Order: sequence, then structure tokens, then C-alpha cells
Amino acid sequence: MLSNAQRKQLRSIGHRLNPVVMVADKGLSEGVMAELERALTDHELIKVRLRAPKEQRTQWQAELTQATKAELVQSIGQISLLYRKNPKADPNKSNLQTI
Repeated sequence: MLSNAQRKQLRSIGHRLNPVVMVADKGLSEGVMAELERALTDHELIKVRLRAPKEQRTQWQAELTQATKAELVQSIGQISLLYRKNPKADPNKSNLQTI
């Protein structure tokens, strides 16, 4: 569970990021889930673009966080910011400084 201070810091870092995974018409396919898993492992903090109506986006967010064991840091419109700590993260790929 993230503290409010950690969430604020992650949102600040996430502000400059571009979405690395996009979910659209085909939904949460195996390919999307594999790419999401890879991105979280490499970068720890990622943006995901969910192109669907609000009800569908909310459902997808719940499924994504549950399937990847990530935390939803922030959701604004079609963009969701997800975080999952990787204790063996490559410092050259990770989007995080020490928090």
C-alpha cells in the first residue's frame, strides 16, 4: 500500500511519461497482458491508455491491477498510472528514483 506522499511523488514522476501500453477494441488480450507485465518489470511505473467508455475503463483497471499485482496510482480520463515495485529493477530502464 502506498502512502499519500509516495502517491504524490509517483504522480509527479508519471506526469512526464508517455503511455507504453494501449488497450482498445480487442480488450485485455494475451499480448496486451504480456506487454504490460514486461513494461511493469522494466519500468516499475507506467502509463496505460484505455480507449473505451468509462464503465469499461473502470473494469479494465480493476482487471489490470489484479492480474499484474500493480497499484493504480492515478486515473485521469483514458490514462491510468500503474506502479509495481521491482526489487531487481535495472536502473537504466526504471522510471523511478529511490522513493
